[in-house]
Amino acid sequence: MTHYPLTELPESLANGAPRCAEVVRQTAETQITVRVNLDGTGQSRLHTGIGFFDHMLDQIARHGLIDLDIDAAGDLHIDGHHTVEDVGITLGQAVYKAVGDKKGLRRYGHAYVPLDEALSRVVIDFSGRPGLVMDVPFTSAMIGNFDSQLMHEFFQGFVNHALVTLHIDNLKGANAHHQAETVFKAFARALRAALELDPRALGSIPSTKGSL
Repeated sequence: MTHYPLTELPESLANGAPRCAEVVRQTAETQITVRVNLDGTGQSRLHTGIGFFDHMLDQIARHGLIDLDIDAAGDLHIDGHHTVEDVGITLGQAVYKAVGDKKGLRRYGHAYVPLDEALSRVVIDFSGRPGLVMDVPFTSAMIGNFDSQLMHEFFQGFVNHALVTLHIDNLKGANAHHQAETVFKAFARALRAALELDPRALGSIPSTKGSL
């Protein structure tokens, strides 16, 4: 995957350059590097050490049309908690950095995604205010070797640092893998919609307050 150069907005946006960012997070528990291109084609290079989590992150890239490069080394000998949460934090920081001042942003996005018997709805607002409301009644505590509770930790980390409001609802589902996958796919599609530039509002902040 291409190593995307860091860009600053709004200058790069005005010049038509991709909205890209790189963030490195290092703690005693994890070492993580995230690179994003919000105007990509859905390419991904993902190494978190957790196979199912990589599979879910790939949904964000592919269905959100975001080029995503994530390298994570965490204390998996304990469990996946710190790795999943810290990837969410670092991805949120990278998206926040790449979005810039939000001029011309559609701001809101929503999506419904089915997978066989499962159906999920995700709604996102680049409000500048972190908030997560998540209702996913998983039918199994574990999805392979992935603890389903960690999905909440990932999205909480993301919203806290991307500064978005995020509502996630799994409306139907009997298979926990399907429940999780519909959530991540719907998140990707909602994210893609919210990050699009509105040709009727380029150069303006999508808020009556004049800032987000």
